[in-house]
Amino acid sequence: MGLAGVFGAHSDDELVASVLHALDNGINFIDTARLYGRSEELIGRALRSWQGAPPFVATKVSVLGVNTKWGRPPSVESAFPRGHVTREIDLSLRTLGVERIDLMQLHLYWHTWGVSGYWLDELQIAKASGKVALIGVSLPDHRHDVGLSLVESGNIDSVQTIVNIFDPFAFDCLVPACQRHGVGIIARCILDEGGLTGFLKADTPFPSGDFRHLYFDSVGRDAYLMRIEALRSFLPENASSLAELAIKFVLHHPGVTTAISSMHVPRFADENIAAASAQALAPTAFETLRLYHRWTRNFYEAKYV
Repeated sequence: MGLAGVFGAHSDDELVASVLHALDNGINFIDTARLYGRSEELIGRALRSWQGAPPFVATKVSVLGVNTKWGRPPSVESAFPRGHVTREIDLSLRTLGVERIDLMQLHLYWHTWGVSGYWLDELQIAKASGKVALIGVSLPDHRHDVGLSLVESGNIDSVQTIVNIFDPFAFDCLVPACQRHGVGIIARCILDEGGLTGFLKADTPFPSGDFRHLYFDSVGRDAYLMRIEALRSFLPENASSLAELAIKFVLHHPGVTTAISSMHVPRFADENIAAASAQALAPTAFETLRLYHRWTRNFYEAKYV
């Protein structure tokens, strides 16, 4: 998502170089989406320059004309009308410049749509034809519960959902359900839009177009900064930095298949890669974080005003 400019502007050459830098340093999974501006195009350009083993590439079918806010389930007909999934898959194949997409996800799923229908048929037909290898869904903001019935149906291969120290709720039900049914978990927002790195200060400014000024200021920064300060007690015994603590927390659970974080700045990519390679988080620290630092809120509501 960082390739779309939501965290500040960068040139195309800088963004393509950042993708190649991540691949050079061991990253082998790329998650993108048609809704992320020109991200597919830039990733396709990077892939054409990459000389190593092909990474696993996941993208998403864009949602049409609906509000994805957690309290407003749209109809599946308005989000993904008939034929839209098929058209999007073909467009993503051309834009990425690949013969097959490793994972195609719906960028939204609500349990009110059921566990079958033309939208799923279109994904499964693409899988059967070899256009995509695996199919999955991305769940709406903080709503891990809505994916349970689809996971248990056996009709999908993966679920993408928010998992971080402040929102570990997927560990309560969704992740164990995925483990039982052999469904992969892609953990997103693992650094809580960067907040869990500790970068945020009372006077931190954000450039034009950077959505984080709405995100962190939606309830006032004081509340956020107080909770970040409470995490510093875990340093340095459990991690060398807050960012490392956040990454180790998400990767601790064996039910998490992969964790994604924006790698559009090489320095941050290096820090994230190092954190993933660090000594695992102690089980007692994981449980303390999971149980006592969870925070029920939805800062993403600011995007939909």
